[in-house]
Amino acid sequence: MAGTYTQIYIQVILVVKQRKKLIDKSWREELNKYISGIITGKNQKPFIVNGVSDHIHCLIGIKPTIVISDLVRDIKNNSAKFINEQGYIKERFQWQAGYSAFSYSKSSINFVYKYILNQEAHHEKKTLEKEYTDLLKEFDIDYD
Repeated sequence: MAGTYTQIYIQVILVVKQRKKLIDKSWREELNKYISGIITGKNQKPFIVNGVSDHIHCLIGIKPTIVISDLVRDIKNNSAKFINEQGYIKERFQWQAGYSAFSYSKSSINFVYKYILNQEAHHEKKTLEKEYTDLLKEFDIDYD
């Protein structure tokens, strides 16, 4: 059987520079659609893109032909340009320099999808910082 067959699921989290709450609910859905389009345009599969005012989550089916950091760079650059060109905010929009990426098994995808879908309700109870540190601990990642 010739060919390459893969099943790689990655959750990417992008945070607004200085954790500012700049992503307004009135245009958040347009941003999510735009980011989904970037992912699709890179020949990857966006399962869901959603977030709150200071960060977004993307659940992506990744092909092994792309470098995750290159995809994230393109998402960040193009979405920031989109936000700035649309004039959604008065100041210049920027993402933080870093990002997080976590891999999941197929059996976890439904749970992760629902988690991302319900970000607003989730963040009524848990801050971005707590969410982030919990994920880093869960995945056994050292952090400052």
